[in-house]
Amino acid sequence: MKVTCELCPKKCALKPGEAGNCRSRVNLDGELIAITYGFPCALHVDPVEKKPLFHFLPGSKAFSLAAAGCNLHCLNCQNWEISQAEPDQVRSYRLPPKQLVRTARKLKCRSIAYTYTDPVAFYEYTLDSSRLAREQGIKNILVTAGYINHKPFKELCRYTDAANIDLKGFTDKFYQDVCNATLKPVLNSLVTAKECGVELEVTNLLLPSLNDSSQMISNLCHWIKSNLGADTPLHFSRFTPRYKMRNLPPTPIATLKRARELAGAAGLKYVYTGNVMNIKWTTTCCPGCNRELVKRAGVSFLGSVLKNGACPDCGTAVAGVW
Repeated sequence: MKVTCELCPKKCALKPGEAGNCRSRVNLDGELIAITYGFPCALHVDPVEKKPLFHFLPGSKAFSLAAAGCNLHCLNCQNWEISQAEPDQVRSYRLPPKQLVRTARKLKCRSIAYTYTDPVAFYEYTLDSSRLAREQGIKNILVTAGYINHKPFKELCRYTDAANIDLKGFTDKFYQDVCNATLKPVLNSLVTAKECGVELEVTNLLLPSLNDSSQMISNLCHWIKSNLGADTPLHFSRFTPRYKMRNLPPTPIATLKRARELAGAAGLKYVYTGNVMNIKWTTTCCPGCNRELVKRAGVSFLGSVLKNGACPDCGTAVAGVW
């Protein structure tokens, strides 16, 4: 019989033997099975700054993993070799939740990051691992596009300490044309994460001519301030040609500069720029006196002068987990 997947807004109705849009959830004899459960295809120890998370345990290591598949199909995906692959087409490793948590502890990682593809596609594996990690005092990080229904995401947020959610653009047309998705569920996930107390950061990858107009960037920034708060860190990332968008040029530096200015004008306190080597654009400054507080070179942590999460000069508190 058919089974309808209730995990994400696509609500795939699957015939027996049929896989969902994410390719990782299959109707086997009338039961929905997550076939990548316990079988990650990517395992790395990363600096937490690489997620990117700049306001969460700076300088620490995150044990990072992904399973094959994704419920989005972004034309510019940087990890398309695994996110757009069939699970049986990529090399995977057997690593059930208990072993995953033990490995993270053995490698002295303060957190586990569910990343690279999208933890929505390997939801059950992420949820069970997060529960075990929480019991063992290891933090959990989601790096996700946030394209998930409210109920399962709220349950996952119970065990999530920090998240970087991609807000890929700010119109439905962009999401439909580039990502095979829609905007509203992502906005809902951003608000849910904030309401659940997750340490939230947002990434916006700027694609030349597609989502980089001043109007769209300004609308996005004002929405973040109004719905998530001015202290929510925002990362503008530079696009480089890849996957099905090799015809586009890299994001001009002038566009990144303009985006930063628009974010500042909207009232956002912490704005960063990724995929560009500019220390000033990755440094956390005090919103009170503008002193440089946390320095980074790209995703490398260079040092912090914060005292108990606040500026040592003026005492202004800096949002984050330090």
